[in-house]
Amino acid sequence: MTLAGDIVGVELADGARAELHVRALRDACPCPECRHPVSGQRLFESGEVLPAARAVDARFDDRAGLEVTWEDGHRSTFPPEWFRSRPPRRQRRWGAELAQALPEHEWPAIAQDDGARRTWLRDAAELGFALVHRAPDVESVVRLFGAIRETNYGRVFDVSVSVDATNLADTARPLSVHTDNPYRVPSPTLQALHCVESAAEGGHTILVDGFAAVGRLDEGAVLRLAATPIPFAYRDASAELESDVPVISLDVRGEVTGLHLNNRSKGVPAGSAAEVGAWYDAYLALLDVVRSPELEVLLRLEPGDAIVFDNERVLHGRTGFTGEGARRLQGCYADRDALLSTLAVLER
Repeated sequence: MTLAGDIVGVELADGARAELHVRALRDACPCPECRHPVSGQRLFESGEVLPAARAVDARFDDRAGLEVTWEDGHRSTFPPEWFRSRPPRRQRRWGAELAQALPEHEWPAIAQDDGARRTWLRDAAELGFALVHRAPDVESVVRLFGAIRETNYGRVFDVSVSVDATNLADTARPLSVHTDNPYRVPSPTLQALHCVESAAEGGHTILVDGFAAVGRLDEGAVLRLAATPIPFAYRDASAELESDVPVISLDVRGEVTGLHLNNRSKGVPAGSAAEVGAWYDAYLALLDVVRSPELEVLLRLEPGDAIVFDNERVLHGRTGFTGEGARRLQGCYADRDALLSTLAVLER
């Protein structure tokens, strides 16, 4: 272990070497004077403490961890596990092959048993969706991990489709895969659907892993779609919503974090004719990928079935209807952070 100016060098048990700035160490001090014992929130103002922070001694032991003594007499102790970064939650990308091993769960189990609920939420977090059988209603499903996000469509909305409907929204036409509500700021990150009635032939739900689809595009197309915001809009008698957002969202490492894809509500990109043409080349390439049968999972929702899915990852649509009968779903929106928080608590 070394202390040279503002840098503390530590050699870990696995042979790896970490170099840490003293201001980061002082800012991260985990002692009860610096952190709330329940929430772990910082109890001091960084702007007041860090300018004068000076380390005068540092000692490291594989069992005890790192102890830093500061010029003002304060001591910070970092246990060995502090140096092990928490790995990001694994995301399992998938295609049509997942239809042979769907993440299916039973309502009585997830409603009553923490272990079963943990497995259900883990599937939803890692795959982007999970299916529940025998659920009583969509609100009860969401209440297992969080709260409903109310919109102009209400807390819960109906998707009622009949073969002989006269309203276009309720017809038996197929729906291309899409994400919901890209015209909101922010878009809902989770959606839940519960099947109430399913008497018509057809109407299979289509799911596509949008992250797997993006992974099939060439880098130029991904960067083009991530760098160009386009307008999405929706209006009716009681609402007027609009947002400019790129079709693909990337983090600072260039990893995909979300999609906004909705043919019915999208506008067109701004820019020169050449820039717009290049955008459409990339956009149409993405549409070709998401329509590939190799990426589609088809499932038929029966009464009592409920599905929770990540609205910025998993694209959803449906096949058309034939024959007679009706299909009625109830849906609502929720927040991804609530699901991940509940899962994290169950995994402690």
